[in-house]
Amino acid sequence: MALCKQSHFCFVPLHLQKHIPFAIFNPVKRKILILLFLLSFPSVLYVVLTTGKHHALRLAYLGPKQLAPNGKDTLYHTVPSFKFVNQAGDTISDKFYDGKIYVAAYFYTSCNTNACKRMAAQILRLQEKFGYTNGLIQMLYHTIKPESDSVPALSAYAKMVHADTRMWNFVTGDKANLLDIAKQGYLIEQDDTENPSEMFVLVDKEKRVRGMYSGTKIQGVNDLIDGIKALMAEYVIKETETKKIEQKR
Repeated sequence: MALCKQSHFCFVPLHLQKHIPFAIFNPVKRKILILLFLLSFPSVLYVVLTTGKHHALRLAYLGPKQLAPNGKDTLYHTVPSFKFVNQAGDTISDKFYDGKIYVAAYFYTSCNTNACKRMAAQILRLQEKFGYTNGLIQMLYHTIKPESDSVPALSAYAKMVHADTRMWNFVTGDKANLLDIAKQGYLIEQDDTENPSEMFVLVDKEKRVRGMYSGTKIQGVNDLIDGIKALMAEYVIKETETKKIEQKR
């Protein structure tokens, strides 16, 4: 049994000392250990959040890229601005997703194919998994049949699939714009046939495309979940580094 005096140093019987690190009883070394833990915590968090089955620690930037005018930084492809109407009749633009991570996908409310059913079931996993983020993680479903997918139709569909509309928007609008942003923004091929794209597209806070995943396969959505966690951890690291720089000024 250790005996600790008011000096905060602890005395341990000889037969126990070899089993207990001395730093635990030394207040100076204990403070150093705590400091090291706090400094390393963001990195540890990053590894814990991003190490999934495939150990993907950092996501790529998809699409074309170019060198910035300063000759140092890289400018990555971003989703262009857009403006659609959601299931509540509200205008939803790209500005709504500023500072948020979102998953984009295509559908139409009367789609009854197995692929559409599987995608709806899989994206509900995201809703359940990331509901705690208070809106940081979002889902954006674009219809490919705006001529029939009116606001009431979108609202009925949202209720049917038990969507949490605080983090999941179903949008309609001009068909040309809806289909064009699929290719020009999300880098997927989408026409107005009976078959919506089966891809879930992961977009970061700066509107950069960071991943594409099969929305009909369990493993594809597992990888998407890992990708979202990777992005969340990436921003934690950036925010921590920014705070450290500001503190040094």
